[in-house]
Amino acid sequence: MKIAFFSDVHANLPALQAVLADIDAQNPDVIYCLGDLVGYATQPNEVVDLIKARKIPTIAGNYDEGIGLANGDCGCAYKTDGDKDLGAQSIAYTDAAISPENRSFLRMLPRHIRLEFQNPALNLMLVHGSPRKINEYLFEDRPEESLLRILRDAQTDVLLFGHTHQPYHRALAYAHNGQTRYGHAINIGSVGKPKDGNPKAGYMLLHLHEHTSLSQPDSLQVEFRRAAYDVERAAQAIEASPLPNEFAQMLRTGGK
Repeated sequence: MKIAFFSDVHANLPALQAVLADIDAQNPDVIYCLGDLVGYATQPNEVVDLIKARKIPTIAGNYDEGIGLANGDCGCAYKTDGDKDLGAQSIAYTDAAISPENRSFLRMLPRHIRLEFQNPALNLMLVHGSPRKINEYLFEDRPEESLLRILRDAQTDVLLFGHTHQPYHRALAYAHNGQTRYGHAINIGSVGKPKDGNPKAGYMLLHLHEHTSLSQPDSLQVEFRRAAYDVERAAQAIEASPLPNEFAQMLRTGGK
């Protein structure tokens, strides 16, 4: 089985279109979205409409929740006054742009999705930030013990998430009945606002087969893919809008 996962579109329609085209070329069995459809770029309604038209199962991101509830807070945990000001402008723009129908759609998105397989025997959990908080950042350098505790508390073998916009896969060893097993923490990366220095839109393919096993870490095959799109078109659209020009430059540099 081949499953496609993507996350953090952030109203970047050209990036989403490029990713979906690349996904379609890979012919996966199913597609899932891990949230944050809106915010920071200029086409929140078009992105939501495309997700709905494609009937892609989607969970809520922190930005989706803030816009869905119209509470003026994206839960983004900005650290500086400058970032807070930029974030406030993004929230205001998206709040004004989103249609009532799409606000209702965002408000009703679930917080997580669980996938349970019998063969191979495997449990997957899809969240945006973490199972504990929709806006918790699980960075790649998080201690192994902490990630394992999060997986154990969530009762899952494979945790898939976004929110940091930085893709990675970590296989986490632990003892089980005298044997070594592996849990997996997988960050999907970002479609519309990468922060790893690569401006191409990112997503991930998960390959499962009958020999996939928690005792063999390499048997869970994770394929990170990037799709080129017209970054300059998206950046110039931001610069022609009331949104801060800083968001355009972030697209051009891949967040660096």
